[in-house]
Amino acid sequence: MNIALFAADEVGYETAKFLGEENESLSCLVLDVKDRKQLNQGIITVSGLVDQELIFYSDTLSKPETLERLSAFSLDLIILSWWPYIIKEDLINIPRMGCLNFHPSLLPDNRGKDPNFWALKDDTPFGVTIHCVTTGIDDGDIVFQKPIEKTWEDTGQSLYEKSVAEMVALFRSVFPQIKRGNLPRHPQEQDEGSFHLRKHLHPASEIDLDATYTGRTLLNLIRARTFPPYPAAWFVENGKKYEVRIHITEVESTLRD
Repeated sequence: MNIALFAADEVGYETAKFLGEENESLSCLVLDVKDRKQLNQGIITVSGLVDQELIFYSDTLSKPETLERLSAFSLDLIILSWWPYIIKEDLINIPRMGCLNFHPSLLPDNRGKDPNFWALKDDTPFGVTIHCVTTGIDDGDIVFQKPIEKTWEDTGQSLYEKSVAEMVALFRSVFPQIKRGNLPRHPQEQDEGSFHLRKHLHPASEIDLDATYTGRTLLNLIRARTFPPYPAAWFVENGKKYEVRIHITEVESTLRD
């Protein structure tokens, strides 16, 4: 199978490492030019690619010459492993089987950005999904999913960390099916679930000191935004802004025999 891997961050690294361990020769590798976590060189190393002509970067994907070169690989599949950018239709149409994207939510819940926050804040199901890519955002057919249990000890940080681990585990378990071309497609109902943009995160993190909250609602909001060193839930009093983080620990069961 001719595969192009678009890889970023820890999940991209672990995906490339797994494919290298499986002796799955990639047709090409595409990396995020921003290299936010300084993993690009590691991704190249574990992928086994040594030919620089087979390595592309995100800032070249809109160039006609890059699309022509990618088309020349006769790709069967593009895999977007934690890829932070929306790809356009001319790229989506290159591989024979289309493109698969890794998304850290249990679609159709929490399409778009920051699903680890919204899963706690809105108390929605959480998990990881591999889905087909369309010109929309996270709205393509669901191919594989794995739910992730939430507990009161979870925060936005712990859910993110769980999603990283479970996304890699899911891909490892279903890759034999993918390689056989067995992609069970389940259309998403577009009027179900939820969708969020990054600009929704900050206002949704505000605590209104004069509002009435249930304990559950307030705790869910605060722990959803607990992900140091990133900004936290916040409130304003007398012109000063304050941030709130929380740590919840189970100490004993209230159940008795």
